[in-house]
Amino acid sequence: EHEFSAKAIFLEYVLNNKLLWTIAVANAFVYFVRYGVLDWAPTYLSEAKQFSFADSGWAYALYEFAGIPGTLVCGWLSDKVFQGRRAPASILFLLLTLVCVLVYWRNPAGHPNIDIAMLIGIGFFIYGPVMLIGVHALDLAPKKAAGTAAGFTGLFGYVGGAVAANIVIGMVVDAAGWNAGFELIAAACVLAIILISFTWQAEKQAPHH
Repeated sequence: EHEFSAKAIFLEYVLNNKLLWTIAVANAFVYFVRYGVLDWAPTYLSEAKQFSFADSGWAYALYEFAGIPGTLVCGWLSDKVFQGRRAPASILFLLLTLVCVLVYWRNPAGHPNIDIAMLIGIGFFIYGPVMLIGVHALDLAPKKAAGTAAGFTGLFGYVGGAVAANIVIGMVVDAAGWNAGFELIAAACVLAIILISFTWQAEKQAPHH
């Protein structure tokens, strides 16, 4: 067992870890999608789809609850089907999130069941990558740097995602309408997929326990 100083942990195993940076930035985009849909769902459903507040409240709750089985399925796939590799499971779930986002956005008003189904779908699929990126960060750093690595990716998720999604999407929708807001969310999905794919080869070569 090596003992690392806090400085060594941070500089060598976190700041100099290109793959960790990649995952951290991907996490910002994943959180952007998660909070972009979550924070704006009630407003979007009532403004663009003429949902009543009670209906959109239900849809909003289901989005969150769907994350529980989604996270479990994503973790199981990563462990069992992909032999402990995180990138394939995250990418698969982000692709499915993207499909649900596109249907949710393009579905015309007057089909509330499709909107609710897509919100549940987005909730189911986005929480898997949210969880797996944290695990992925732990895989990419030595055990002693695990907490710092997880905190580093979490910081990106929180600032890049939670804060930016709320402010940026609001400003964009105000300026250019809902379509522009959804273009941003879809782009964030695509960017997260591209960034996570950069770790695909590294994971293949890494020894798995």
